[in-house]
Amino acid sequence: MLARIDAPIERVKASAFVVPTDSPEADGTFAWDTTTLIFVEAEGGGRTGIGYTYADSSLVPLIEGLLAKAVHGLDAFDPPKAWAAMQRAVRNLGREGLAAMAISALDSALWDLKAKLLELPLAHLLGRVRDAAPIYGSGGFTTYGDDKLRQQLSCWVEQDGCRAVKMNIGTEPPS
Repeated sequence: MLARIDAPIERVKASAFVVPTDSPEADGTFAWDTTTLIFVEAEGGGRTGIGYTYADSSLVPLIEGLLAKAVHGLDAFDPPKAWAAMQRAVRNLGREGLAAMAISALDSALWDLKAKLLELPLAHLLGRVRDAAPIYGSGGFTTYGDDKLRQQLSCWVEQDGCRAVKMNIGTEPPS
């Protein structure tokens, strides 16, 4: 049995990375040419857990401010308690939308931190329903021409081993 160490949550850090797409993308309802990744680190007990979400960079101050304050000093071995504290902290902001995305990224980082403190793979900590899950390719944007679509989808099946692919259909996104 592993000896438990004292592991209060000591620090939360968030970063936003704006990643350009290789060409404009659209799914029939919205168009974009960048994706913003919010990367979260939670530190405690000499370890760092990581989590992420895709959202607006406005999540960084929410995570590093209100949410970090809500979880600071809590036991890193008790992510559900930290989640409840974050839910209470955003009560007057609204728990849906951006607040939910921010909580999700930090919650993931806290579960990863707990797994690292216990020296377990996260899948073992959380439990698994199955040993493997088939992958699928998701893309097929409405802004892609026929040749690019054909190349992308066939590559996923023939080279990457995807048994299924998702292709968006629809009209041009509204401007």
